[in-house]
Amino acid sequence: MGTVKANKVDLGVESFGNENDPLILLIGGTTMLAWPEALCEALAAGGRHVVRYDLRDCGESTAGNPMKPAYNLRDLAADAAALAELLDDRPAHVAGIGVSGMIAQVAALDYPEKFSALTLVGTRPEAPGPVDNDLPDHDQATMGKLFSRPMPDWADRESVAQHSAEGSQILGNDPEAALDLASRIWDRTASAEPEVHLANQIGIVFSKLDCTPRWRERLPELAIPTLVVHGAKDPFFPVGNGEALAREIPNASLLVLENASTAIPTSAFSQVADSMLRL
Repeated sequence: MGTVKANKVDLGVESFGNENDPLILLIGGTTMLAWPEALCEALAAGGRHVVRYDLRDCGESTAGNPMKPAYNLRDLAADAAALAELLDDRPAHVAGIGVSGMIAQVAALDYPEKFSALTLVGTRPEAPGPVDNDLPDHDQATMGKLFSRPMPDWADRESVAQHSAEGSQILGNDPEAALDLASRIWDRTASAEPEVHLANQIGIVFSKLDCTPRWRERLPELAIPTLVVHGAKDPFFPVGNGEALAREIPNASLLVLENASTAIPTSAFSQVADSMLRL
């Protein structure tokens, strides 16, 4: 792991595979660890140069005050385009997971010459906030359980990891995997400030971002091969959001993971990698 400067900010990156192979750029959601090593390695074994990276205010990337971000969603999309150009002079396959799927959509729309393919995992065709009437919103019963819990001590590693594991179980993910992931994210967080740990763990910075203007109406402009991956049991962005993306992006393919929620389960790594490599 290390950092590179792109779009005038330092971004934490990690590379897998041969640098001469076609690039797959994995946007952190919010840290690069949202993309599991085994999945990155499977993509690299398929003949791709895989680079995952941390968003601003996360991991090893440039950190400011995540409660008052001095950037917007389109700046994050510009980061992706600049990093892709820096890493390879050929157009890249760009992928986003969860909230970073929003960045990937905007990046592909705003910088079409930089990207050759698009993968969207567990995301939706609009920014955080009120949802369009035709899209399913968060499952309220699940959200009630998730957000009625007391917050952890954001300055305590064990408290944060346990809180993440409990939340993961509520969402229908593997709590042991979430415990390990939260601990690793904690260890990579550059600042000891509780707000920075909060941003790294749950991406709260997105609730503070300027995510306008809308881009959903522009999705038909996308002219690159697109894969939409969505968990059938996702209560945060229910699967109807993925179905809408696949319907509104020309010639997109939809892969529904029947036993998955918001995270890609280990059992699906091979299937997801194979689908991405076919783009």
